Amino acid sequence: MIGPYVLPDDVFDALAAGAGGRPAVLLLLRARRSRNLLLLRRALDGPCGRAVEPAADLLAGVERVAPGAARSVIDGPAFGTWAARTLRDCPAHHRGGCAGRDLAALAVLAAVRAARPARVTVPVREGRLRLPGLGTVTGLGETPEALVVVEAPAGAEGAPGTSAGSCRVRVLTAAGEHVLPRDPSRPGHGWQPVAVLDARHRGLVLRLPLETAAPELPALETASAGPAAWQDLLRQAWELLVDNHPHRAEELAAGLNGIVPLPAPARGVASATSRHAFGTVLTSWPADPERLALTLLHEFQHSKLSALTDLVTLYEPGGRPRLYAPWRPDPRPPGGLLQGIYAHLGDLAFWQERSGSRHGPAQADAAWRLAQTRAHVERGLTEAASHVRLTALGTRFLERLARTVRDGDRDGTGAGDGSGGERLARAVARVQAGDEAVWRLRWAAADDAGTERLAALWRAGRPAGPLPAEDVRAATGAVAGPGPEFGRWAARQRGAERARPAREAADAVLAAPDRAQGWAELAAAAAEEARPGAHVLRTRTELVRALCVRLTARQSARPPGTAPPGPPDPLALAAWSAGPAVGPDPSGGGPAADAARPPGTARPGPPDPLALAAWSAGPAVGPDPSGGGPAADAARPPGTAPPGPPDPLALAAWLAGTAVGPDTPGAGPAADEEGAVERAPQARGAHPARGPGRVGRGEPPEVGPAPGPPSGDGLAGPAESGSAEAPMEPARSPGPDPAADEGPVAPAPPGPGEGPTAGAEPGGGGAPGQKTGVSMSQNARSPLAKTSATG
Repeated sequence: MIGPYVLPDDVFDALAAGAGGRPAVLLLLRARRSRNLLLLRRALDGPCGRAVEPAADLLAGVERVAPGAARSVIDGPAFGTWAARTLRDCPAHHRGGCAGRDLAALAVLAAVRAARPARVTVPVREGRLRLPGLGTVTGLGETPEALVVVEAPAGAEGAPGTSAGSCRVRVLTAAGEHVLPRDPSRPGHGWQPVAVLDARHRGLVLRLPLETAAPELPALETASAGPAAWQDLLRQAWELLVDNHPHRAEELAAGLNGIVPLPAPARGVASATSRHAFGTVLTSWPADPERLALTLLHEFQHSKLSALTDLVTLYEPGGRPRLYAPWRPDPRPPGGLLQGIYAHLGDLAFWQERSGSRHGPAQADAAWRLAQTRAHVERGLTEAASHVRLTALGTRFLERLARTVRDGDRDGTGAGDGSGGERLARAVARVQAGDEAVWRLRWAAADDAGTERLAALWRAGRPAGPLPAEDVRAATGAVAGPGPEFGRWAARQRGAERARPAREAADAVLAAPDRAQGWAELAAAAAEEARPGAHVLRTRTELVRALCVRLTARQSARPPGTAPPGPPDPLALAAWSAGPAVGPDPSGGGPAADAARPPGTARPGPPDPLALAAWSAGPAVGPDPSGGGPAADAARPPGTAPPGPPDPLALAAWLAGTAVGPDTPGAGPAADEEGAVERAPQARGAHPARGPGRVGRGEPPEVGPAPGPPSGDGLAGPAESGSAEAPMEPARSPGPDPAADEGPVAPAPPGPGEGPTAGAEPGGGGAPGQKTGVSMSQNARSPLAKTSATG
């Protein structure tokens, strides 16, 4: 019988706030166990049922005599990933073997833990027999399978306190017999055990297998460090977590179930989470306790959200498929964006405590990372509110999450006030603005037809109107970060008093429009100087650059013998812009504009990105506020050429007197870059991070203290993981989309099937306080019972 789960309102709100506590984690764990059992039932009823049945029968027998042993396997690191892969790949027998057979390796672990006699056939791959939770038998040659025999002393089956040492495990192949050590935790000839790490502090115990034998996870050698080094590092990290984050340490003790070691990237730390392996953290060698503690906090947030989305639906299909996440160098799907936002709450709690307890350079570094992480979350919230089709529960979830960010609770759930002052906020904002501009140049493509239309409108002196729809390309393969040039520039911003002057930055991009770093500096400078159109320059960088290139190329096609118009004197233009007669002639007269030009000033020169951005952002932008560009052309005396594009600073000053900037109701083009049809329903409602107000193209970015530099999913960004550039942020590994996080790092190896993914797509349905029907009630009969002798 299948029963429903009920997710209480207070548990939902506690999870949305970032923590949830031990009771919430235990509820998610029970729900995930039920989900795994339902997946097992589906596998038995599917094409691989015959391959799955022998191992499922053994698990059912173990469940009858030792329910805890069966549960430990079903809750463990490998079961969920095995079930997901089997259901996705079946019938895999046509490709050299059925994935369902791998359940036998998990059944062996259950039999050993229950001291239950068993005989089961387990696949052998590349001469290795992997037994998750136990270890790996090596040197088995080309044999495709082995018979594993578990022998237990009489009367030991299911007895409390029995252990793996009570059993004798034999591995039989055509080439002979291999007997595991009586204590399988000790290495032996041809036997590599799975080490179990043990950390205890102030009554809280954390026991985690260093899982190197799971067939469905990236099973790799520990390489950088052996079990003894991992044990010592975990002990120190656990003391740090228990002392400084006791409530979150209780969550980890209840929900974490394993660490899978990954190969180290070139720089930083790679970490990830598989959405099918609740409580399992994949990470490379962290090198210091702080980094490991941060990784555990970050990745467990991913596990919690993945389990929560088995029970509730936070968003619906539709909206933009690829979104900007400031902690990743690649576009993210809606689920990946929400995963990253949620995981960064763990980082906020960590850096909040660190910024308040450190001193000197260490405190300054923690304050920077806190401000950067908070800015990442706030920008992610803006992106989600604008472009994700949130359900009512999704909106409630983000509102509660945003309240945590604003409040900065000192109990480890919030960000606190440690931003480090106004200078720090400006520095973080510069880096975030530059990062977003570089991201857009890399992934967003300007529509040729739309760009040509805007160029024609610009030349005619007419308003821009609605901007062309965005087109963000999908990532393929591993994705590196924005590159060392951006990294060096971002590092300089931490000590910079202010950005490079916008005038200098604009000249630089006109001289080298293909240099992404120049656009990063320009976007940062325009935002810091509050230039009109700075928001468009940052969030539609690719469009502004395309317009600059197109308009400049049009100027270069001037007939032979005619000189391009030179740039006007900025002081004269500024004085002219400050006067009442702004623009050539409000009545539509072009000659009046020429007559009004101060003596000695030339017609405007090449287009400038600052002016283009400001013009694109506003309503009646251009020489003729009435919108009559063609009338101006018609009134121009015969033989006179139309004026060239204006100087950017003069145009920016002129535009500052118009309704340029945030798009307000009743003023300006109907301005979302994708139009009203593609806007998420909640986009015009209350923004969860900022309260009531519109969220759209014309509004300035929601950056809180200030956006931060590219980093992984925070420290954990691989799956939304941390930064390979910063010493405390791990390099990101691939999420649901193939991608690495920022920095030249090697992506984590793919997990079972879809790979480790902290950016998994939510599923399920239901609501807090309502029955969901997605998983089996904890009191219902296990689907395993259907395979047992008693039925």
